[in-house]
Amino acid sequence: MKAILFVGHGSRDLEGNNQVREFIEAMKSTWEESILVETCFLEFERPNVNHGIDICVEKGADHIVVIPIMLLQAGHSKIHIPAAIDEAKKKYPFVRYTYGRPIGIHEETFEILKTRLTEVGENLEHLGEDTAVLLLGRGGSDPDANSDLYKIARLLWEKTNYKIVEPAFMGVTNPLVNEGIERCLKLGAKKVIILPYFLFTGILIKRLEEMMVTFQHQYPALEFKLAGYFGYHPKLQTILIDRVEEALGEEVKMNCDTCQYRLNVMEHIHHHHHHDHDHDHDHHDHHHHDHGDHHHHEHEVQKVGEAE
Repeated sequence: MKAILFVGHGSRDLEGNNQVREFIEAMKSTWEESILVETCFLEFERPNVNHGIDICVEKGADHIVVIPIMLLQAGHSKIHIPAAIDEAKKKYPFVRYTYGRPIGIHEETFEILKTRLTEVGENLEHLGEDTAVLLLGRGGSDPDANSDLYKIARLLWEKTNYKIVEPAFMGVTNPLVNEGIERCLKLGAKKVIILPYFLFTGILIKRLEEMMVTFQHQYPALEFKLAGYFGYHPKLQTILIDRVEEALGEEVKMNCDTCQYRLNVMEHIHHHHHHDHDHDHDHHDHHHHDHGDHHHHEHEVQKVGEAE
């Protein structure tokens, strides 16, 4: 039996953990009834990843597809989840494991972000010259994950007409929120929309809601709006289904979801994948695209991963 084991980050906030469970429960009907679907968490909530694997094996799974429900690649998806899989291999050597990749930089994430902007009253076709978007990530110690937020901010700028799209972080690394607001102000913004790059609610989202009052007092010349986090957006289901299907099909694609050639000329693209998912943390995958007659590019694959 195949099992899909979704791995949420986990939160001290019960509401956030329940949102993850409810979201996965709503997705179960996507797959055949013969496929087991379970949810576990990295921290703050049970079951953890090891116990989640135990549950799948106890219910009869002999092939477990592990899918991290995390926005950016960082320590959790690069180190902690693979370490749990390595432990499981020793405990259950007769079980096959396939490790999918996190949400990462996926085309549909921008549709979610644009939806959240329109929900706070933004007309994306007719934007004010002095409106800035502050894309706010969790922040972490992994430079790779932090740099991805910068890439996402740039791609959001490319896909909208905002003149100012600035990245910032809630903690751990700079620029923090206040520094991000200062940068928007110096660039001429009169309105700042704080756009959280978070999957579900939790302690940090609730803290951010409280901080909005402080910002308005601290920067009286600016108008602030707080957009919603990802939450139950149908496109989030689309992304996670993509991640499951590529793992089930042994085709864990790499960093090509935003490739304009792939999106615009799908009929001319041929993907060639060779992936070693033995998770000895030694990924030497190469990903090649044939984009018609004139566009050829190779991506040397980076490790996959994180972070809510």
